[in-house]
Amino acid sequence: MGWFNVLVKGSASDASVGERMASAYDAAARGDYATALDIWTTLAHAGVARAQNNIGACFSEGLGVTRDAQLAERWLTLAAGAGDAVGQRNLASLYFRGEGVERDNARAAALYRAAADSGDATAQDMLSWMLLEGEGIDLDYVQARHWALAAAEQGIASSMTRLGMIFHNALGVERDPAQAVFWWRRAAVRGDADGQAMLGAAYHLGAGIERDSQVAFAWLTRARAGGSPMAGQFYHAVRTTLSASEIADAEKLASEQLEIDP
Repeated sequence: MGWFNVLVKGSASDASVGERMASAYDAAARGDYATALDIWTTLAHAGVARAQNNIGACFSEGLGVTRDAQLAERWLTLAAGAGDAVGQRNLASLYFRGEGVERDNARAAALYRAAADSGDATAQDMLSWMLLEGEGIDLDYVQARHWALAAAEQGIASSMTRLGMIFHNALGVERDPAQAVFWWRRAAVRGDADGQAMLGAAYHLGAGIERDSQVAFAWLTRARAGGSPMAGQFYHAVRTTLSASEIADAEKLASEQLEIDP
């Protein structure tokens, strides 16, 4: 989920702090969390919010330390309170899952919103989902679309799939099958299995795009391999319409490397 990310802009005016953070990230990338934690601990006690977040992340995930949800919550609360967007998002995740704290979706949503307002794409994606599903907060299709679009513009494929669903199901917008296909395609080529499943279904039904059973089966095959629960029903329905050679061609198409739209 991107627990660490990069050092937030403005969190370290001293160039040496940036250099030490970079050294810690390098150590963590090598799996040397002991070294990374030594650096982050010194910086965290000096008030560097991203270092506080990173320590909290290590306690949450058991990276270089024994997992301890309560210590994770303490460090992430410090980072979030200092305005660190990644700390806010990570603390929101603890409240959403009820790890080290009592589950509180309203609190989680507030933290996701703070991080989303700061431009954190993962928080924007999660906030969009909560607003669309009404997970502990009021449903708001307009805001759900707003945050899904913000996250999609930063390359978050799951938000692209969500936008497709919003247009497909007319959630706060006019139903627009072509717009649904547009977003599902963008998600699908980025590897989102649910987006691939919905794009395959669109090709199967000819909804928003010309019907093509072989292309549908190729996308559904990718979605099924990716674990999308949405793929199953359409996968078998399309398969029964194809000959053995058509299935083979579709499976070959499904194995080809995907090219991301510009």
